[in-house]
Amino acid sequence: MKDYGGSEARMKLCNATLGQLPDGIDRPRYDRSALTAGIVHIGLGNFHRAHQSWYLHRLMQQGVALDWAIVGAGVRPYDEAMRQRLAAQDYLTTLIELDPSGQSAEVVGSMIDYVPIVEGNGPLIDRMSQADIRIVALTVTEGGYYIDPVTKGFDAAHPDIVHDAANPDSPRTAFGAMVAALRRRRDAGTGPFTGQSCDNLQGNGAILRQTIVSLARLSDPALADWIDANCSFPNSMVDCIVPATGPKELDLVRGLGIEDDAPVTHENFRQWVIEDDFCAGRPDWDKAGATFSDHVHDYETMKIRILNAGHQVIANPGEILSVETIAGCMAHPLIGGLFRKVEMESIVPHVRPVPGMTPESYVDLIARRFSNPSIVDTTRRVAFDGSSRHTGFLLPLVRSGLAAGVSIDGLALVEALWARMCEGTREDGSRIEPNDPFWDALHAKATEAKTRPAAWLEQTTIYGDLAESEVFASAFTRHLSTIWAEGTEAAIRAYLG
Repeated sequence: MKDYGGSEARMKLCNATLGQLPDGIDRPRYDRSALTAGIVHIGLGNFHRAHQSWYLHRLMQQGVALDWAIVGAGVRPYDEAMRQRLAAQDYLTTLIELDPSGQSAEVVGSMIDYVPIVEGNGPLIDRMSQADIRIVALTVTEGGYYIDPVTKGFDAAHPDIVHDAANPDSPRTAFGAMVAALRRRRDAGTGPFTGQSCDNLQGNGAILRQTIVSLARLSDPALADWIDANCSFPNSMVDCIVPATGPKELDLVRGLGIEDDAPVTHENFRQWVIEDDFCAGRPDWDKAGATFSDHVHDYETMKIRILNAGHQVIANPGEILSVETIAGCMAHPLIGGLFRKVEMESIVPHVRPVPGMTPESYVDLIARRFSNPSIVDTTRRVAFDGSSRHTGFLLPLVRSGLAAGVSIDGLALVEALWARMCEGTREDGSRIEPNDPFWDALHAKATEAKTRPAAWLEQTTIYGDLAESEVFASAFTRHLSTIWAEGTEAAIRAYLG
């Protein structure tokens, strides 16, 4: 990659400088001044800008979907910093594709605005209430939908939800803002919009419907019925590995000769499978490579169980053993072997094939993607929010395995490794910084479990009744005892046989 030198040689990314981009960098070929909004996207992180925003950009490059531009939004004070960074560069983003064979870059221009972040979310409610907005999409992480981790039902007792039910016109959450906007649209005759979850949740559309309708019912049952009858919430599967942006990524984009304060790096793989259920129209994303399917569940099951669960299989031992990246974990002879055996022994039996892909070949694909050394995806990022990711990705596999008589031994080891990680120290003695919304409680239980492993499984908000399973509890106890007595590598080696 050519290095364009010091800051005086770099071009500040904005509309006025698009024509001056260095050769070889693709840029919007459409008139951005002619774009009009159609989508509000809440939770405008790197993943959205490398995935959903890119698909829409590629449609616009074909001269279509120009009335579906994205308005970004957030509901937390820290979203304001991202809004300011993007506003300063006319909401443009440089995407850098990282592949072992080389790098390429393009500037994406499908976003045209970002709602100001205000307590009570008045500007967001106003924008979603307008008739041009036909889709409200979200990437708010797997743990952001107010789901009870054991029952999978709506968590009506959460303080955020209690607040929004009592203050429906000045809500704290994205979902409260959506309910408020839908109330205005119903009352004004504007009509419904589609709620589109783009998070890694099985049945993400159904979960979003559950959250929106349940929250509305707490303050306005008639509105809840109207939303349930008129709005659509398509399920989808999203896939692209997108690391966090740090100094290395900023250096990469500056090396291209571009001054971009919010660049995004990503792998050379994307997938988006969507249920075609949109009450107010949609872009033709399939013309940019997305797949509309009535069998989203099979695709999302394969991805969530093999990729997302697989991430958790390797991230916790990686943290304990001071392996900084996911590619490094895959290159580690024991962690890489752990990934392969747990996948084939305890996960693949619960996955059905999809057109063109068997579960076994998908494991091979994920192993190659995880092993890409050009993608500096940190184990810390992947291990974040284990309380949501283990309950969402791994524990359903434990329950399925117990019910079907499939081995859960490797999954019990993975849970023991998570408990070891939450103790908060690596085997080299360095400290693992808090890395979960419930870190304090997890850390306390992990410390107690050093001498009494059953203490970890007594977290019923995570494990429910799994502590009562002799098969699972005894395997977990054996693995955690080995980890503390002999070390993580010894425990993995014993499992690998």
